[in-house]
Amino acid sequence: MRKNEYDKNEVYITELKTLIQREYGLSATSIVPAKRGYYGETWRVDTGGGRYFLKLDDSPEHQTKYRDSLAVVDYLCASGIDFVGTVVKTKAGELYSTFGSAVLAIFEWINGENHETDETKIPEYEMLCKVYAVSKPGFHIPQAVFSAEIASDFFSRWEQLKAQAANVEAQKVCLLLEQKSDLLRHYAERLQNFAKCCEKEQSNFYFTHGDAGGNLLVGEQAYYIPDWDEVMYAPPERDAWVMCCHQWAADLFNKTLRENKVDYELRPHRLAFYCYHMFFYYLVEFLKGFTKGGLQKEMEDYFDSWIMERMEYAETIS
Repeated sequence: MRKNEYDKNEVYITELKTLIQREYGLSATSIVPAKRGYYGETWRVDTGGGRYFLKLDDSPEHQTKYRDSLAVVDYLCASGIDFVGTVVKTKAGELYSTFGSAVLAIFEWINGENHETDETKIPEYEMLCKVYAVSKPGFHIPQAVFSAEIASDFFSRWEQLKAQAANVEAQKVCLLLEQKSDLLRHYAERLQNFAKCCEKEQSNFYFTHGDAGGNLLVGEQAYYIPDWDEVMYAPPERDAWVMCCHQWAADLFNKTLRENKVDYELRPHRLAFYCYHMFFYYLVEFLKGFTKGGLQKEMEDYFDSWIMERMEYAETIS
C-alpha cells in the first residue's frame, strides 16, 4: 500500500466535519490521516461513538471505479463476507457522498496493520476464494480484457520521453531502456501471444481484487482484505500471478479453490499473461510518475527486483 501524503489546513478539516455531520449524522471529534490505500486521501475519523475510515478520491481516471466498487463491497457484506470492510451509508441510504469534485465514502474502522508474508498467503487465499464463491454478474465494474495494449502504451510513452532531448533525467532513463530494449520487445511479443491465447476463453470470471496481499490487514484475531477500488470481473490468475513462481503457492491456491467449492484450477497461460501484463503496467506507472524525479534509480532497481523472478517463471510457459 502506498502511504498517501497530504497536508490539509484547518478550514478543510472543518468543511469535512460539516459534510460528515450533514450527510451521515456523525459528529467527528477528530480527523487524522489514516495512511492506508493507494489512490486518493484516507482519513481516520473519530466520533463520540466510534471510529471510521474515510476515503476521498478526486482522480477523474479512478473515481468512477471507486464509486462503482462500493456496491460490490456492500453486496459481499450482505452475503456474509465480513473481511472486506463495511460501507457506512448516508442518512439517505446512499453508499457514497461527494466533497467538492471528490467521491467520498465512509467505512467501519478495521484495527490491523498491513503485513504480508508467505504465511499470510493461507488466510489471503482463503478470503479470496470465499469472495469468488459468491461472485455474481450484473455489477457495473470493469471486466478483464486480454490484450497487449499496456505494452503499446509503454512504448508510446518511451517515444515521448525520447523527444525530451533537453531533459537529462529523461535521456538517462531512455538509455537504460535502450539497454533493455531486446528484453522489452521480447516480453511484449510474449504478452501479445498470451493475450491472443487467453482472449478465446471468457469464462470463469469472478470478483478479483488485484492487490490482495498489498492490502492485507492483520488484526489481533482476524485477517482482512479491504480496498476493493480496483475490483474487476477476471479469472483468479489476476490475484494469483504474483506468487506463481512458487509451486507451493500455486498448489495452495488450487487447494483453497477446491475447499471453497470454486470449480476452477489455475491455468499457466493465464498466469503468464498476467506476469507480462503487470510487468508493463508497473513500467507505465513509472513513466506516468516521471515528473516526480528519481525515476532512473527506481527503474534500475525494477529490473533487479522481485518482478524478475515472476518473469523467469513466465518464460517457462509455452
